[in-house]
Amino acid sequence: MPSRHKSRQRALQILFLWDARRQPVDEAINAYYDTLYSEERPEREPFVADLVRGTVEHIAWVDEQISRHAEHWRMERMPAVDRNILRLAVYEMTYGGTPPAVAIDEALELARKYSNEESVQFVNGVLDAIHRGMPQVGASIDRAG
Repeated sequence: MPSRHKSRQRALQILFLWDARRQPVDEAINAYYDTLYSEERPEREPFVADLVRGTVEHIAWVDEQISRHAEHWRMERMPAVDRNILRLAVYEMTYGGTPPAVAIDEALELARKYSNEESVQFVNGVLDAIHRGMPQVGASIDRAG
């Protein structure tokens, strides 16, 4: 079983593919695995699919949170990698049960690997603002979406 960090990398790659093609989520997941070299074919881990499906299922709410906290940036104008790193992290810390500090740290690692230092700062700022606006543990939250 791959590490959660590796699973998040795979989920980000699938979300990037889904975002570019806007195909059904299961087609994006299958396309990702089908394009890997045969010697690299990883076992299909449920955590990866859960992250991708969950993010896409709640995409309207997740994108609303990002748009609200990304000052002077429209979603469609953000670099696709950054947009999908943010989506994955917001989903994880609101619906996925991942502690916000862990989701943010993982997002920053993904930004360091797949983007640039300016993006790391941008992702950190947006996720920090979203985290600060989240209700405290135990408070009621309505995340219909």
